Amino acid sequence: MPKQPDQRDQRRQLSTFLRNRRERLTPDEVGLPKTGRRRTPGLRREELALLAGISATWYTYLEQGREIRASEQVLNALAAALRLDRHERDHLLQLADHAPAPEVEEREPLTADAGAVPLLLQPHPAYIIGGNYDVLSHNQAADELFPNLTTEADRPANFVRWVFLEPVAREVLLDWEPEARGLLARLRTLAARHSGDPRYTRLIEELNEGSPEVRDWWPQYEVQARHSGRKRLRHPQRGAIDLAYTAFHVAEQPEQTLVVYVDCSELPDGARP
Repeated sequence: MPKQPDQRDQRRQLSTFLRNRRERLTPDEVGLPKTGRRRTPGLRREELALLAGISATWYTYLEQGREIRASEQVLNALAAALRLDRHERDHLLQLADHAPAPEVEEREPLTADAGAVPLLLQPHPAYIIGGNYDVLSHNQAADELFPNLTTEADRPANFVRWVFLEPVAREVLLDWEPEARGLLARLRTLAARHSGDPRYTRLIEELNEGSPEVRDWWPQYEVQARHSGRKRLRHPQRGAIDLAYTAFHVAEQPEQTLVVYVDCSELPDGARP
């Protein structure tokens, strides 16, 4: 049976998220007049409550992590006042128990047919990752592009662990910091859907223990959805190259993602950056 979420921890996360986003906004950004010196950054609680059309006292209780339940209407009003994007809004609803997490299986199943796809895509680097970024299948080109990614014999390879804890990752990813920050934000989003799942809690604990960047960035509460894009990487034979990567969800396993890399120089003229 999956472990039930710790409600106190979830309320703390909701409190941290609300406070973090409130402190990012300034009165100028939301059209409020300046009112002299401020002891704390961002909007005051009563200002945010005014913008959302709710009681300042009630909002304070919510941000303090008290045992109150916000309606979806109120949460949507707060999301609008905080200027959250769609993924941040979904994350807020999730933390407030308005987006029930799916059941967690002990092991992520990967069909043999799906697992063979990265092999068929050789020589383009390709891999399939699970919801917690475990590498479920990969091809030789991915092995070459991401050295030491799949060398652990006692547990599944994990792309987030490689980025933050494998020293060679900082040489391979030419824009390591923005890439790493975005990856951590995507892990945060996925972890919220699986509160209490030991696969996520163990990984996050390990990252916090081994990476000073994770210890610094995790409290900033960035959230982000998985997406396609472009990366600058250092290939062991070819040197610095620009790659476009595309992410495809595996049918019937929407959190499993096939990621395929293509050299930007091989793209048609109209698709090149």
